[in-house]
Amino acid sequence: MTVPTAGRRRGRLVPAAAALLLLSGCAGGSPAQPAAPSSSASVSSPVSVPPARTPAPAPTAAPSTAAPGPDAAPAPEALPPVLVRSAPVAVRIPAVGASSGLLHLGLRPDGSLAVPPTHPGAPASWYTSSPTPGERGPAVLLGHVNATGGGPGVFAGLRGLVPGDTVEIDREDGSTAVFVVERGEQYAKNAFPTRAVYGNTAGAELRLITCDGYDPATGLFDDNYVVYARLAA
Repeated sequence: MTVPTAGRRRGRLVPAAAALLLLSGCAGGSPAQPAAPSSSASVSSPVSVPPARTPAPAPTAAPSTAAPGPDAAPAPEALPPVLVRSAPVAVRIPAVGASSGLLHLGLRPDGSLAVPPTHPGAPASWYTSSPTPGERGPAVLLGHVNATGGGPGVFAGLRGLVPGDTVEIDREDGSTAVFVVERGEQYAKNAFPTRAVYGNTAGAELRLITCDGYDPATGLFDDNYVVYARLAA
């Protein structure tokens, strides 16, 4: 699966060139078709790396009660409300019957992303250099589409999500961040839109990422599937 890199600060992304790394991705076999002949098949996936984050913008000042003059500039638009920082502990996707505890994974010493295991029943993970779900910016959850041996992975049902479905994320502070699905997109791994997936957002958003585009001739996944969701108002 295509994923980000380190350098998270609590804030927004700034322009910089993206780099490429390699990581071990989903096991061979597609959830929408029979498993690949070899249960040990795996895919190495290019990792699109977003730039480091900069501190969050200051809150918008409250509007003045004085009448504006004829040449006054328009008042800045208020940012959408967000939740305070709190790490995620579990995710539920009721529409597709998926639920999982969440691992907290960052980068390995070699700079590649630590991804969830692929054994049957393996959980999804939160990428620790993304915002916590509910904070301003795109929180990133990673999960496999299938498991070792070709069974379904925790994110096997992502393609079944439609706009309006919800994703519920329990947080360490006891709160639950509820996100509403806006859309899902399939991207070739060699043309992954890093900015669209990991770039700045005015409010709290969520990205669910898994593998897609299984090629039975190679036993590899050529694409990623990304679900975009926004914090419920």
